[in-house]
Amino acid sequence: MTVELPPTGLLLIGLGPGGLASMTLAAVEAATTADHRWYEAYTALWPEADIAALEARVGPIERVMRPDVEHPTRLFELAQNTLVALLVVGDPLQATTHVDLQLRARDLGVPCHVLHGLSITGMVTGAAGLSNYRFGRQTTLTYPHGSWIATSPLETIAINRHLGLHTLVLLDLDPTGAGTGDQRPMRPEDAHASLHLMAERLAERSLGNPEGTALSEKALEGLDVGTWRVVLCADVGTADEAFVTTTVNGLLAEQGGRLNCLLVPATVEDVEAAAIARWQRS
Repeated sequence: MTVELPPTGLLLIGLGPGGLASMTLAAVEAATTADHRWYEAYTALWPEADIAALEARVGPIERVMRPDVEHPTRLFELAQNTLVALLVVGDPLQATTHVDLQLRARDLGVPCHVLHGLSITGMVTGAAGLSNYRFGRQTTLTYPHGSWIATSPLETIAINRHLGLHTLVLLDLDPTGAGTGDQRPMRPEDAHASLHLMAERLAERSLGNPEGTALSEKALEGLDVGTWRVVLCADVGTADEAFVTTTVNGLLAEQGGRLNCLLVPATVEDVEAAAIARWQRS
């Protein structure tokens, strides 16, 4: 298989969820052809063993973090005269950061070629058994930072539930929020704690200022997040893929996997109900 690539410029390469087997042949070929390979290691992670296997296949790989990608002076300096591959877990255009790179490359006259990869957003809904047509806006559950606790993720989930829509909840992997290293992918117990902190903060805010929240009164009713049913999805798209249907409070008893996300179903019936019942924790 031959991939038509520019002699110089930027390649945005999707790695898929984990391991060489999740990459397209075109992506592997493009990574091998590149003069420089940068592994973007702050939005999602591959296991270190998989990165080592990829490096043995395609050549040396440099790990880069958020500052190198959001302030890409060095990246574009290299791309002016050589072919630079930015390797991104999943699909490279799922994050606006990488779309911004496309736009910057265009403004600088730097060729930019995208090789798409399998993304959690396209895999997990059907894999768990929920209809993709019934999903509302997705969100990312963040770590609290000191006294700052974001409530927008919980608001998104609550609004979706009120509208009868499911929610895909991605889990943060950077407790610092800086994107410079020391990642710790959120575990099920972290998600439990974060959701409860958000609920507490949202309740305080709504009592003090009912107009200061995006939630309608109807959506606020019964905001007992501990009883909400969720599907814990671990390492989707890899050999270790696993699902558990439980509640938010039930997450405390779950180990999860290397990378986790949650599905928060709205009311389910028939096929959807039977599908997620397969993963019910007894």
